[in-house]
Parts: sequence; C-alpha cells; structure tokens
Amino acid sequence: MEIGVCVKRVPQVGGRVVVTPDGQDVDTRMSGFAVSPHEECAVEEAVRLTEQEGGRVTVLTLGPPQAAEQLRDMLALGAHQALLLETDERERGPVATAAALAGAVANRAAAGEPDFDLLLFGNEAADTGGYQVGIRVAYALGLPCVTGIKALARTAGGVRASREYRGAQESYDLPLPAVIGVKEGINLPRYPSLPGRLRARRAPVQVVEVPWQPEGLRKERLRLPAQPRQQAVVLGTGTGAVPALVDLLDQLGMLP
Repeated sequence: MEIGVCVKRVPQVGGRVVVTPDGQDVDTRMSGFAVSPHEECAVEEAVRLTEQEGGRVTVLTLGPPQAAEQLRDMLALGAHQALLLETDERERGPVATAAALAGAVANRAAAGEPDFDLLLFGNEAADTGGYQVGIRVAYALGLPCVTGIKALARTAGGVRASREYRGAQESYDLPLPAVIGVKEGINLPRYPSLPGRLRARRAPVQVVEVPWQPEGLRKERLRLPAQPRQQAVVLGTGTGAVPALVDLLDQLGMLP
C-alpha cells in the first residue's frame, strides 16, 4: 500500500500560553514544536498497515523550513519518505493548506511517484482544531472521506473504518483510494528507537516551494480567554478558626 499521512507542525505548549504583542501568533520562544497527537497516531497506524500489507508511508507537511524537523521525527517512527511543502513564516488557513496538499497529491504521477491508496489525517490540529483540511482535500480530489476514526482494518475491497458515536459503533467500508481522519487513541504510537532516529537524521526530505495563496480569510488577532481569578481566604488561626470553619461547612451543606 502507498499511504500518505499529512501532519502539522504545532506549538508544544505545556504551560501558560502567551500571545505575541501584535496579537498575531503564539509566543513559542519558551516552548518548541511537535506534531499534533492525532497525526502522530495517524503515522503509527500507517506504519502498522504497511508492516502488515507491505508498501510505503510518505509524510507530508505544509510549513516553514524548520518543519523538516517534525518530518524527521515521523521518519524515526517508521515512515519511509518525507515531503515538505515549504512556505514562509506566514500561517496558511484551511483553504490554502488543503489546496497545497491536494495539489501535491495530484502531482505525484508527474513526479514519477505512484498514487496514494490511502490518505490519513489527524482528526483535527492541536492548535487550531479546525476539523477542515482532510475533508477539503478529499473534496478537491473527489475521494470518499470519513473522520473521527478509532479503528482501521484492511478488507478485500478496501478498508473498514470504525468510530463511536453517542454510544453506538459505526463502521464504514470504503473503496480505495480514500481519505480518513483518525483520532488520538486509535493506537499507542511507538517510541522511536536510536537506530530509527539516526536513520531519520540521514534521510533526505524532499522540498517543494509553495507560493503564498490568499484565501479570503484574515486573522484580526489572537485573544486569550479570561482567566478565572483565584483568591484564598484565611478563616483564622488555631482554635479561633473553628467557628468560621463550622459556619463555612454549614453553608456548603456538609453538616447534618
């Protein structure tokens, strides 16, 4: 199987989110970048399928030159080749991103590469949570598409994709080629081995420059949600705090 997995370089934020003074970006100087967890699971699922069925996994991303680092992380997980659709530092919206990815997939034949049997996406990106790009790519390529998938299996006629919805199990039998959006939890991504990391460092990353494409959407500014204020009240010290504590527990309905 020829499987393509589209991933996104996202800020690796584990603490307080800080917005740049101009309100246009998240300040990542004290963090770093990674691949969205849903997409990391998509890469793991693709690698498992090719281990069972044979074939290759190609990881693709649209981003600045630094995004090659995230592609190499995916190569260390077992992907076989990587394609960077290189842009400047400006962030692309879902329309432009999907157009660039769909164009790269459609142009594989011209580059002497076989068509993808399966295109995997993370269900949504960790930073924007737009749920759009995979569906837009499928529409542009005229391919069947399902999202929110938590189980994937090869069948005689294609693939079977399953998900849970309101307590019920849904399964879809899709012919190939197809586009599938997977959710975190479909598998547990492997930890890259040392030989895998070394191999990824030496592996070539194909680079294709993608010119800027406006899409009619304009970012005004990023705004952090209001942070709840936390305030501590000292009820007293020693035995003098007992009456106030009893009164508070009574107000909370914790006393008989």
